[in-house]
Amino acid sequence: MTVTATSVDQPDQLQPSPAPRVRGGRMLRLVPAAASALCGVLLYVSFPPRTLWWLALPAFAGFGWVLRGRSWKAALGLGYLFGLGFLLPLLVWTSVEVGPLPWVALVVIEAIFVALVGVGVAAVSKLPAWPVWAAALWTAGEAVRARVPFSGFPWGKVAFGQADGVFLPLAAVGGTPVLGFAVVLCGFGLYEAVRLIVERRRGGVVRRATAAAALLGVAVPVVGAVAARGLVSDKAEDGTATVALIQGNVPRAGLEFNAQRRAVLDYHARETHKLAADVRAGKAAKPDYVLWPENSSDIDPFEYPDGAAVIEQAAKDIGVPVSVGSVVERDGKLLNEQILWDPVKGPTQTYDKRQIQPFGEYLPLRSLVGAINKSWTEMARQDFSRGGKPGVFDIDGAKVGLATCYEAAFDWAVRDTVTHGAEMISVPSNNATFDRSEMTYQQLAMSRIRAVEHSRTVTVPVTSGVSAVIMPDGRITQKTGMFVPAYLVQKVPLRTSSTPATELGILPEIALVLVAAGGIGWAVGSGLRARRAGDA
Repeated sequence: MTVTATSVDQPDQLQPSPAPRVRGGRMLRLVPAAASALCGVLLYVSFPPRTLWWLALPAFAGFGWVLRGRSWKAALGLGYLFGLGFLLPLLVWTSVEVGPLPWVALVVIEAIFVALVGVGVAAVSKLPAWPVWAAALWTAGEAVRARVPFSGFPWGKVAFGQADGVFLPLAAVGGTPVLGFAVVLCGFGLYEAVRLIVERRRGGVVRRATAAAALLGVAVPVVGAVAARGLVSDKAEDGTATVALIQGNVPRAGLEFNAQRRAVLDYHARETHKLAADVRAGKAAKPDYVLWPENSSDIDPFEYPDGAAVIEQAAKDIGVPVSVGSVVERDGKLLNEQILWDPVKGPTQTYDKRQIQPFGEYLPLRSLVGAINKSWTEMARQDFSRGGKPGVFDIDGAKVGLATCYEAAFDWAVRDTVTHGAEMISVPSNNATFDRSEMTYQQLAMSRIRAVEHSRTVTVPVTSGVSAVIMPDGRITQKTGMFVPAYLVQKVPLRTSSTPATELGILPEIALVLVAAGGIGWAVGSGLRARRAGDA
């Protein structure tokens, strides 16, 4: 009883005041949250226009640290913060013309997928060789994001930040899923290696198998990338073609350029006439064909003879076929169409864009969007329709695959041009809507990845820049500035061989999704067995 009385009468002698401990505890609880958000920002900084690709490794190393051993609720929140830190700055360009609300709404939705991946990573973080399961889970998350909602939004795939990195050749092995998996695996493996070193220094016991798995998680992606360099080549296999890209520029940036459609058409025709004059003067090589960008003629040349006349005069002046990006209406359908215009025969081949952009080229939930902001529905009064066939133009024997702008982000939309015979790829684009934002450089990096993935020259003609010629090894050999009229002319290799990525298609992604599912199944099964053992 005396001990009890002493405990009551003199509590300060038994424990310190709780107030500082509470404040310190709250601060400590904020560390993982802040670290997770900052790691997301670090991943963003690894993306173009910066060439800091290697920052993706510490970004995922830190992400692995904050998630290891967390409960599913904590992992959900930490994953969401990582997604916000990454996607908010990465996708800010979506707010350039329509304001912050669509940007924030997009990020809020896309970050949910990252949060769910965070839950999965936390669940597998105690398994043997956990970086493998965790990296596969990230790839699975990207696979889902690329498909839902509204046919998906692949922007922000880890692979698209690696155009200047040592891992780039892995794109030829298994496309963006394998390239992204390798980067994430290396990042998680880096954290695991550091964690084991610290544990060993503290006197803990580290199993050889655990240490070997951590080292392999770092080494295998690097060694694999070095070995894959043999798949990367810019050697011509079916001769060469001299190609010209026309960047006519637009009267002004933003959505308003649509109100000056004739001016945009005239600008591209004028730059083509300038190229023709320079060819005659011996200042430029004569191209075998000319590529205009998306929306270079939003005047339907099948409907308006004056628009057709402008295109025809430009084609006749340069004397070779011209691929023109136009908006046409056919059978009541609005189509984003590429038209191959022969100087003698006129329009001969067409390709209709298949992967159209939600909230850009068509409005899902139109009535809801209109209720929020009527001006958004007025910007897109009529939805575009999807094309149904891959785009490959046969131009005097040279086969040119077409992936229009937004399509470059989708694995299937680029691959099937190659499986249908494309010897080079063109990505005609219109980025004028997004002003001078990072969107242009992010999209250009995608085209560099596609060049290596399928071992094809990729040309990127853009209305307002940056237009570029990309070799099959991912190098940019020529590019323009932004919001300037310009043309590029270059002899490029035509290639016919297929990379493993082209041959395998979706199979590597399916395999990694199955690995992710296996890891989750193992983690759940281990948890259930542990609970049963505890209850017993």
